[in-house]
Amino acid sequence: MMNENENIQDENVNAADPQATDQVDNQEGNEVAVLTDKLNDANDKYARLVAEFDNYKKRTSKEKLELMQSAGKDVLVKLLPVLDDFDRAMTFMKDVPDEDSVKQGVDLVNTKFRKTMEQLGLKEMDVIGQPFDPEYQEAITSIPAPNDELKNKVIDVIEKGYFLNDSVLRFAKVVVGQ
Repeated sequence: MMNENENIQDENVNAADPQATDQVDNQEGNEVAVLTDKLNDANDKYARLVAEFDNYKKRTSKEKLELMQSAGKDVLVKLLPVLDDFDRAMTFMKDVPDEDSVKQGVDLVNTKFRKTMEQLGLKEMDVIGQPFDPEYQEAITSIPAPNDELKNKVIDVIEKGYFLNDSVLRFAKVVVGQ
């Protein structure tokens, strides 16, 4: 009798099995969909976090570079009057013979100082004879041009202008021909 009861139970289970199988499949399908959604969300959050961290690294390195450049800029601005003084000294020493040791010493220090400033990114503006450009020059005065070719061009430089890494560090103060 046991055999018959077991067979009957097996038949009942087998008869109910298609519905149970559908429910199990639906539950498994729902679980897979939920897990897939969670995985996609986690991957999206990870990708966003990586991108955010990359942006942070770029921003901080850029800020660090700007800070270093601005610190250097402040020092270079304070050293520009020294360059002006060297220019004046060399102008006054033009009549001194080249064999004079003082002239040689001043010239040596001037050359080394200028090379060091150039290595730091400082570049002198070449403006004499160029058309007046208010983005790089400040017109102190204007005088009648000695000839028509010098009209609206820089005739003389009162104070030299300088670039620091292709941006204006100090505007050139110039005399413009009219």
